[in-house]
Amino acid sequence: MHSLVGQALVLLAVLVASFGVIVGFVGGRRQSLRLLRWTETSAYAFAATMFLANLVMVRALLAHDFSVKYVAQVGSLATPTWVTIVSLWSSLEGSILFWGAIMGAYVAAFTFFNRHAYREYMAYALATILFVGGFFALLIAGPANPFTLLNPAPANGPGPNPLLQNHLLMVIHPPSLYLGYVGMTVPFGIAVAALLRGRLSEGWLKPLRRWTMIPWTFLSIGIVLG
Repeated sequence: MHSLVGQALVLLAVLVASFGVIVGFVGGRRQSLRLLRWTETSAYAFAATMFLANLVMVRALLAHDFSVKYVAQVGSLATPTWVTIVSLWSSLEGSILFWGAIMGAYVAAFTFFNRHAYREYMAYALATILFVGGFFALLIAGPANPFTLLNPAPANGPGPNPLLQNHLLMVIHPPSLYLGYVGMTVPFGIAVAALLRGRLSEGWLKPLRRWTMIPWTFLSIGIVLG
């Protein structure tokens, strides 16, 4: 059940992101408010699907559903609950899935806080961010699929990376870096939008600085904790 629902949500995220990319670039070119609204809806939908996919994986980890490939790789009946939860980002496939949720959070926040501002640039910016998000969703749906169904399922797993259990700060360190790495997609989207509009005025410097400082702060925290 976890495998089926998780894969369905990831595939839906791919479709939603692809739709957002298309209508975003077309809407930016035509300066269509209607297409911009569809792009914003796609951004929220992408965030929702990726968040739910992560929620399904956490539930699978807590339920010790070893028929799910990722749970079989990092789960264990012997690990405490908090370790089981942070196992979400203890290996490659889970980390990429977690990246998708962070990407969704950023694109949703960027959409919400700019819902009445920078209308002529927003479609291009959101389309660029959704393109990156769609790429990660495609990885999750394909070569880095953590929801692959195992049959027969093992009775137990090896547990997460021991480094996560060495110190509490090691639990916070990876998410801090991820919030920094993924967050840089937003200023990238802003820069692409400004280039495509051909208006490199000072008007975009303020949001560019703001949305650069956020991931920069998280990267700094991650480096210090590391």
